[in-house]
Amino acid sequence: MGVIEDVYEDLDTDVEFEEFEAAVHDKVEQMGGLADEETAAMLIAHELEDEEVSGVADIAPGMDEVKFLAKVVGVGDLRTFERDGDDEDDEGRVINVEVADETGQVRISFWDRMAQSVDDGELDVGDVLRIKGRPQEGYSGVEVSVDQAEVDEDAEVDVQVQDTYRVDDLSLGLSDVNLQGLVLTTDSVRTFDRDDGSEGRVSNLTLGDETGRVRVTLWDEKADRAEELDAGASVEVVDGYVRERDGDLELHVGSRGAVEEIDADVAYDPETTDIDDLELGATADIAGGVIETDPKRTFDRDDGSEGQVRNVRIKDGTGDIRVALWGEKADLDVDLADYVVVTDVEIQEGWQDDLEASAGWRATVTVTDPPEDAAGTDAASAEAAASSGGGGGGGSPGLDAFGDGGAGAEAATADTDDDPAAGETVQFTGTVVQAGNPVVLDDGTETRSVETDADLRLGEEVTVRGPIHDGRIDADEVY
Repeated sequence: MGVIEDVYEDLDTDVEFEEFEAAVHDKVEQMGGLADEETAAMLIAHELEDEEVSGVADIAPGMDEVKFLAKVVGVGDLRTFERDGDDEDDEGRVINVEVADETGQVRISFWDRMAQSVDDGELDVGDVLRIKGRPQEGYSGVEVSVDQAEVDEDAEVDVQVQDTYRVDDLSLGLSDVNLQGLVLTTDSVRTFDRDDGSEGRVSNLTLGDETGRVRVTLWDEKADRAEELDAGASVEVVDGYVRERDGDLELHVGSRGAVEEIDADVAYDPETTDIDDLELGATADIAGGVIETDPKRTFDRDDGSEGQVRNVRIKDGTGDIRVALWGEKADLDVDLADYVVVTDVEIQEGWQDDLEASAGWRATVTVTDPPEDAAGTDAASAEAAASSGGGGGGGSPGLDAFGDGGAGAEAATADTDDDPAAGETVQFTGTVVQAGNPVVLDDGTETRSVETDADLRLGEEVTVRGPIHDGRIDADEVY
């Protein structure tokens, strides 16, 4: 075995031996006899070790030059620009191409004649490329400016080329992402000043699908879409790109992208934690029926700005918890008997050592149809019926979440064969499952709506006595 073979055997590279041997001979010739074959082979090996990366995920800004193998997963449009200089006819051309391997995805940029060749159809989605280029920090992550690239028809890269992504398919660095989702929340457009003095605009959506949810950031002229769409709408994000914020992936939509409403049913069924299993300091997703709502309160922050918060209490089959809705979430249309899904809440210590859920900027609050298996316990069933009878949301989807019927406390009593006649004095003992006006009591088998001025608290067991009208007890006595 010769010296070239010896060096090649110790080298970890995808370069074929014949290509390596040819490069060694070229190096010997270039150096004019200053290097023998062994020295030239060591120099070539050093260059390869410096340039070869084991995968796309290893590419980072600051590397001088990299070589890697990747599959084309998306081809952008040719763009032209004027270069700085005296020649007005010196027009530049660039086209961006998305490539990927098993470790990740990266954008590569072809310039001028190479860009024109790509635009002329010499490169297709699914082609495997051997790429040599210079990594740099781009707008949506690391990018590689291509010096050389050629299609390798014999190489294979195990990457599935996707037309449409799901939430759990997203990874940092992806671009040209098309994703269908259900709008969970929207917010208003915010403005900010850029470093160049211009004004920028930004807004957010939260989308969910059967695999999860993702925050979508809309920039500048796309920002208005957040105010044009309603929660519950099915949409498709077109040409988005993935970035990271505070450790979470976000899908961004810029000038090339769009958010389009579609006529499709997108499933979203998050995995939630039972309220009874919540732990202090955890971040969790919870769901349940709304059994209590408080008015919105405003307050002054330390910086002089005004904040707002609204508390609601939700209950599932295991327990109930107060949820603090902060900022714009305090304005959400959440009523008694609604079924809500609240994601990314922080579990904190509340009043009298009870746990409380805080729904801040990262949280989403979605009023939705309850899942079929949300029946839970008898107490939960009574609670939902009680909530509808309380006048807080009679036709809301939350009524069916906890039991049959769902027509309110009055209906729950009116259909029984032994219902008392109107005006008849009755006595009823039960637990307060809704405070306020009216109060709703539950005795484990049925619920009663009660008109009373007494100050009763959730969970308190009381007995009321008085005449009944339209299924509601007008309590003369409470004890």
